[in-house]
Amino acid sequence: MRVPQRRGEIVRRMKQKIDNHLSKAKIKRLEDELKDLQENQQHEAIKEVRRTGEMGDFSENAAYQMAKGRLRRINGRILSITERLKVAIPIEEGSPDGMVGIGSTVVVKVVAKERTYKIVGSQEVDPMRGRISHSSPLGKVLMGHKVGDEVPFVHEGVETLYEVLEVK
Repeated sequence: MRVPQRRGEIVRRMKQKIDNHLSKAKIKRLEDELKDLQENQQHEAIKEVRRTGEMGDFSENAAYQMAKGRLRRINGRILSITERLKVAIPIEEGSPDGMVGIGSTVVVKVVAKERTYKIVGSQEVDPMRGRISHSSPLGKVLMGHKVGDEVPFVHEGVETLYEVLEVK
């Protein structure tokens, strides 16, 4: 089934640079959600649409309209997850070559403090937990460096020196 899209949505998606890098854990969570949607929620929603459809006039049946809306949301989410999984690029954990890359964990020293960052795809960013994107300003600067490198990072006109202590 093809979902209709507005021209503005198509233009927005063309301009948007989508990063399809996903960790294996994120891919597993999406697969589990998709399975639940298809095997449980979609069937329940279809039964509810049938049940409320038997109540009479479709145009004035609010329960039927709500059930149809819920089914549409479930079908849309199924389509969205399916498309994400089709183009997903699994991230390999660790760094076999000792250089900072997507999937590696890097320990840096900045202003006499040690910080640990996990380099992930842009869909899994969580700065509060130390998960930064490889396409973020800091992530871009750290990519490709190895233990012992001193990496200058300029943010808002202020240069900060990051020393790479460990790459896992």
